[in-house]
Amino acid sequence: MRFVTYRGADGKAAAGLVREGRVLSLEPVGFPDLLTLIRGGEEALAAARRWLERAPESALTPLAEVQLLAPIPRPPKIICIGLNYRDHAAETVKTVEKIPTVFAKFPTAVIGPGANIVLPKASTKPDYEAELAFVLGTGGRYIQASEWRRHVFGYTAFNDVSARDFQMATTQWMIGKTFDTFAPMGPWIVTADEIPDPHALDISLTLNGAVMQRSNTSNLIFRIPDLIEFLSSVFTLEPGDVVATGTPSGVGVARKPPVFLKPGDQVTVRIAGVGELSNPVAAESG
Repeated sequence: MRFVTYRGADGKAAAGLVREGRVLSLEPVGFPDLLTLIRGGEEALAAARRWLERAPESALTPLAEVQLLAPIPRPPKIICIGLNYRDHAAETVKTVEKIPTVFAKFPTAVIGPGANIVLPKASTKPDYEAELAFVLGTGGRYIQASEWRRHVFGYTAFNDVSARDFQMATTQWMIGKTFDTFAPMGPWIVTADEIPDPHALDISLTLNGAVMQRSNTSNLIFRIPDLIEFLSSVFTLEPGDVVATGTPSGVGVARKPPVFLKPGDQVTVRIAGVGELSNPVAAESG
């Protein structure tokens, strides 16, 4: 199943299911937002599936008539993994570490498909990063890697937009990663049962139609089981947490000459089996 958050004709955000280019509201079966559904576990998923099977045609709205938002507009946590593809570590001249490099973004950075990535006036080096993100279903602490499938609700596309000048100004990356609009995600969450192996997905990013990044999630250094075990050894993972797993080579800062985002650009992340996340780029106003 593919779950979305969308804004319909009434202007209100709602949780929905996508079927054949149309969206079905989940409010009639008691789910006003996706976090409520995710926290409901298998019972909630089963209820959503039954509703999808029996809903009348009149309950479905064409996707073209709604605005898709980020699937989880305000995740409990946005956890990001740095330098998690060997080719990306090599292009940035970084040593592959023995444990994952972890940073975070704030919920105020989240935007959905089609929303503007707004370039801050304070930065001259805004960059793109295509990433596969997974969304936690069942949370917990001290989760064993072998149990990882029990804890993943689904997958979405993510763009870890980064102000490189701010990121590299100190040893702590987060300040360059969490400007408003710097966490595009979507267009939906594909449930885990539809992705048999998240470590075998083609991933790419185009900038104005030109391919800038192209790889496969088989090249991840720390895979999802490793990440879940490591992260949960430090803090409690919660339903709805979003974990962005890292980006492959081809980022703008590593190119010669460097390529940074500018107003009028169009950035598109594509992940096989997951979907396409596209965002325009605009200058900060005022």
